[in-house]
Amino acid sequence: MVSVPGFLLRKLYVKGSLKNIDAGFQFQLRNSLGSGYAHKMMPLQVDDKILDITTCFFWQNQKLQCFDQVSESNTFTLAMNSDITIQVDNLNLDTNPHKITMAFDVPGLGNLKFDFMDQTNQV
Repeated sequence: MVSVPGFLLRKLYVKGSLKNIDAGFQFQLRNSLGSGYAHKMMPLQVDDKILDITTCFFWQNQKLQCFDQVSESNTFTLAMNSDITIQVDNLNLDTNPHKITMAFDVPGLGNLKFDFMDQTNQV
């Protein structure tokens, strides 16, 4: 099975996009690596805290979808040269740097995982 190193996947994160919103916080991914999809999402991790997967969402085709609803028939798709917004409800971040970890299961590649460090400009 081919493995994709975390430093390559880290390039998906749009630096500076981490921000607080009324519902919680969000950040952007931009795919410049190649089209792909996942049939399972893992809960996000902020610093050392694993978040409840039911609070983790993504915007796809102008529709908010929960990480726990991703399946083989309802994939998390990241098309080439497109952006996607990841949203976490019920958690605002302070302005200190935070390590965000994201993982997903991709057919033929297995469990892929990456992290990034960034900070919000808002409280």
